[in-house]
This record gives sequence, structure tokens and C-alpha cells, in this order.
Amino acid sequence: MSQRPLSPHLGVYRFAHTMALSIAHRISGLALTLGIGTLVYWLMCAAASESAYERAVTLLSGWYFRVLLLAWLAAFCYHLINGLRHLCWDAGYGLEKLSARRSARLVIVLALASLLLLSYLFCCPYRSAL
Repeated sequence: MSQRPLSPHLGVYRFAHTMALSIAHRISGLALTLGIGTLVYWLMCAAASESAYERAVTLLSGWYFRVLLLAWLAAFCYHLINGLRHLCWDAGYGLEKLSARRSARLVIVLALASLLLLSYLFCCPYRSAL
């Protein structure tokens, strides 16, 4: 059996924040995949019957689930904005080292800002002007 070269792995590279963002992008994608299962469960219960929907609401209305929803919202905000960054890279923009570092900081700032805005919009009750 011939010796084949190994592809580079985490031990080869010096850890950088762009690497951390790439790893976080994969983790947020996994979190969103797990969250979609909860959404499908809730929708199936809503479509099944009123009693099934009531059971689902009872199960999903605890404080722990609200924390999970906030985590899924954070994963969504980060994954969306970092995905746009990756699309820019695919188009050939922002590949230079300095530009990649700046866009990494921008992704973090925009993800946090969008998380705060959406958390406020979703968690604060809508008050009608009437």
C-alpha cells in the first residue's frame, strides 16, 4: 500500500478568528438542522388536532424551550450573515487576508445586531396604537 499524503487538518494551521467563524458556521448549521425538527413537530401537531396542538404548546412553552428558541435565533442570524459572506467569497470578493478579517468582524457585529433586533421584536408584546 502506497503512502498517500494527508490533507491539512486543524493541527497544521495556526488558529485564527476566520477559522473560528468557519467552525461556528458549521455548528450553527447543525443547530438549525436540529431546530427544524422542533418546528416540524409543532406544525404536525397543529395540523393533526386541537388536543395534539395543546400538548405541543404545553411541552414547548417552558423556560428551557425559550432559551432554545433564543439559541436557534442566534444560530439563524449568524448562519445567514456568514452565509452571505461565503457567497461573496464564491463570487471572488473579499478573499484577501485583510478583507477576510474585516468581514469576519462585520459578520459578528451584524449577527449580534440582528439577534438583538429580532429578539426585541419577537419577545416584546406588540402594542396596538388603538
